[in-house]
Amino acid sequence: MRETSSILPLQVCGLSCEIDGARLLENVSLDVATGGLTALIGPNGAGKSLFLRLCHGLLAPTSGTVAWQLDGGRRSGKKRHAMVFQHPMMLRRSVVDNLIHALATAGETRGEARRQAVAALERFGLAPLAKRPARNLSGGEKQRLAIARAAVLHPDVIFLDEPTSQLDPGATRQIERMLTELIAEGTTLVMATHDLGQARRLARRILYFSRGRLIEDAPAERFFTNPASPEARAFLAGELVW
Repeated sequence: MRETSSILPLQVCGLSCEIDGARLLENVSLDVATGGLTALIGPNGAGKSLFLRLCHGLLAPTSGTVAWQLDGGRRSGKKRHAMVFQHPMMLRRSVVDNLIHALATAGETRGEARRQAVAALERFGLAPLAKRPARNLSGGEKQRLAIARAAVLHPDVIFLDEPTSQLDPGATRQIERMLTELIAEGTTLVMATHDLGQARRLARRILYFSRGRLIEDAPAERFFTNPASPEARAFLAGELVW
């Protein structure tokens, strides 16, 4: 189960990243507190996916810091944040064995890992697929499994990079139901999305990125009704902003 103490808030200060001489993220500072879904929106190449990878520790910033809440003066020894990618990688194993592997890697005994994996498949409506090869699933099924694989570890935070970008409306609704359930249980979600309707439905907070900079940080309702920046107003109006 999720630990009672949280690694949140996440504090990002002056975060910048340069790759092959190109400055792709510039001086981003913000805090992420506990609860709800924070949506990252903006045009392609704005820095949203890069920001998620930096926060998750997959890349090192050129400058700036990503700091999690200290627990009793020491960082938690357990990595309590997970990431779901736009194109999730599945192990060459069955659906249930993908979850068992994640749990066993996190330290669960084989028996306990199997028990929790089966329970997670039931919870997320994936039980009928338990023995199927994970790599043979449809795109929507793979994404549901990827979210279940992240959620079964009970992280404080899950980062999601466009989890429904290539899915049909039915599969998107299934994913959104999963995310809504995780939010209700207290998991904090930080998600990049190009689906503005999805951001309206799910997000509590909007981070609008453009050209590698955080242009606007606002409650979702205020952002969609009265965006403060001309860049965000143009983006919501469907104008090209590059």
